[in-house]
Amino acid sequence: MCSSDLTAAHATRFTQARSGGCWTLPGTASLFTGLMPHEHGADAQSRGLKKDVPTLAERMRVRGYRTHQITANIATTDIFGLERGFDEMYRIWEHVPAEHRKIHEALVLIGKPRLRKKILSPEFVAGKLSEDLNASKVWLQDTVDAVFDTALQRLEQNERANTPSFLFLNLMETHFPYHVSPTFETTADGMVGKVREIVSLFHLINQTWLTTDHQPISPDMMQILRQRQRIAWERLAPKVDAFVKAMHERGNIVVFASDHGDNFGEQGWVYHFSNVTDAGNRVPVYAVDPEDDASRVIDTPFSTRDLYHWILEKAGEKQDFDPLRQPDRSFAVMQSAWYNNQGKTLPKFKYNQICLLEGDMRWMRRRNEWFAAPMTVDGPEAPFVRLPPGYDPLEEGVIAPERRGYLRGVLRDFGEYSARVEA
Repeated sequence: MCSSDLTAAHATRFTQARSGGCWTLPGTASLFTGLMPHEHGADAQSRGLKKDVPTLAERMRVRGYRTHQITANIATTDIFGLERGFDEMYRIWEHVPAEHRKIHEALVLIGKPRLRKKILSPEFVAGKLSEDLNASKVWLQDTVDAVFDTALQRLEQNERANTPSFLFLNLMETHFPYHVSPTFETTADGMVGKVREIVSLFHLINQTWLTTDHQPISPDMMQILRQRQRIAWERLAPKVDAFVKAMHERGNIVVFASDHGDNFGEQGWVYHFSNVTDAGNRVPVYAVDPEDDASRVIDTPFSTRDLYHWILEKAGEKQDFDPLRQPDRSFAVMQSAWYNNQGKTLPKFKYNQICLLEGDMRWMRRRNEWFAAPMTVDGPEAPFVRLPPGYDPLEEGVIAPERRGYLRGVLRDFGEYSARVEA
């Protein structure tokens, strides 16, 4: 979208936006609640959204909106409580035929340990796909056209009924394994290269390094995986632009954002669980508002969870602040809970992290120690450096005075939440 005439002329673009979480569940839950992961509770994979936390869809429905979630990701559905408030939960994998079904089943079952256990199950032998195996078809084939077509159909239906719409769409084309073609293909040259690429994708999604303390993906393969994501975005961007243009021309507000990013070796991290790096948390955000049809760029650090307040404000529900007009009041705080990789994660990787942005620095706390790194605008991400024992940025004058009390509460609450998760 960054090269689009529409976004260049009409969008508010955030260049320093960060997601509150580093994978789909906490990142999306923060978008849905305006809260940080330790507040809404949807972080570790065994924990869903707190039942007493109102969602954006629930609040929009109260205001008379017809609410639809059209998703290509099973993690945004009822398994974690993210379906709450939606009049319709449209799971795209239930409505698109599987391309190359047998290859699809084999690759997915090889790729994920949890699904490999299903190979000898009666359901698999009988040829019946389980829900999660069926959902995984979105990894290996495009579904973006079906998502956008369905969204426009729902919008038209609601317009005919004179009912406003709230649509949440989730796309998987730039998610693992990064769609470089309509159906799964490798990009490396030669048979050996293609095999190495598939093996590298296996190690990427299975986070092998967390269980071995050894990175099995070679640097050249890491670059190929990074390039897969770039190709996937270049394929997706024109379709996103066309959809945003269609929505804008019909007078609708559109927010485009990502729930997280991916790491391809930055800060020693791979994939997107457990980290608070810029590669995992810095995300694109665009907002297109027909009532404010001017282009602007906001370089202030911004938390995507505050889009919650802006959307409610635009729907007529008074909020404490307008993040597009007062971006300096947004406070980017990222959090991660350690990833229990099939119960085999090494003790050295069993820690939770919290990171906050202030001025031109990133401040990260892990295992009761502080680390710091300069913010990166362009180029490689600067590594975190451990600060001397006893150093606390909240006490050293590097945090704005008006933020210190708030941050102390955040750190205290996150510490309590982290202790519960680690236990």
